Amino acid sequence: MKVRPENAQTARVTERPGWLRVRAPSGPTYEKTLDVVQSNKLHTVCQSAHCPNMGECWSSGTATFMILGNICTRTCGFCAVKTGTPTGLDLDEPRRVAEAVRLMGIKFAVVTSVNRDELADGGASIFAKTIREIRRETPECRVEVLIPDFRGDLKAVDVVIEAAPAVINHNMETVPRLYKLVRPQARYDRSLAVIEHVSRSGALSKSGLMVGLGEEDDEVLALMNDLSARGCRIVTIGQYLPPTLDHLEVKRFVHPTVFERFRRHGESLGFAQIKSGPLVRSSYHADESARDAVSPVS
Repeated sequence: MKVRPENAQTARVTERPGWLRVRAPSGPTYEKTLDVVQSNKLHTVCQSAHCPNMGECWSSGTATFMILGNICTRTCGFCAVKTGTPTGLDLDEPRRVAEAVRLMGIKFAVVTSVNRDELADGGASIFAKTIREIRRETPECRVEVLIPDFRGDLKAVDVVIEAAPAVINHNMETVPRLYKLVRPQARYDRSLAVIEHVSRSGALSKSGLMVGLGEEDDEVLALMNDLSARGCRIVTIGQYLPPTLDHLEVKRFVHPTVFERFRRHGESLGFAQIKSGPLVRSSYHADESARDAVSPVS
């Protein structure tokens, strides 16, 4: 369970500006997506992380699948996924994800996971199995994976790389100064090493971060410089929104003009694709980002 930061409600920013308003989820396609997810006993980061884009994505017939269960071994201050001690490993989960992809007619699937630090490989073999099951069930479907840091075990990262997903994402989440607050069990240099390892393998590497947690704009630009130096090709930047009052408070709502500044800086660094905006999330319009990164639009 997340622990509410001391004096969490003091000076809490609560009034969301107009550019952060989204429509409530509805419609037949949304209902079909919900039915497929529930009938296959699957988890999605859309639900578990309270993603604001869930209505849009599910109404268009896509979702971000979350494997390795729904209990995370880490206590990140921004995340709504349950924290605790996972019980067992569902070895049939990859097959059911692949079945859901087929039933939903998805041509670009995104798969992420909770952290499973108690597993020897951090769950890398399940990632690989899921990629292969999706490809077997829907050969034309491309797969993007959003992986944890596997505690810095690059051999575990190699297991995922060898399964040949279209994109391998590992999110930095925030600037190094805020890591102990935002990602207490993670390390900035370790996450950078994962991204660099993916890049050097020749795979299409990606990373994302949130703003509004107390970082300075120049710190964001410096993080982007670090990603560029490690060969990262796709970057996403979005507004942090606390899922509950028990999570880290938002320090500011970043104006769209600031997101535009981040985007322009990313372009100057030569990223193949950069998405920067208040509602951008790491898997939001992931198919477009991957396509444009391979064949950049002018």
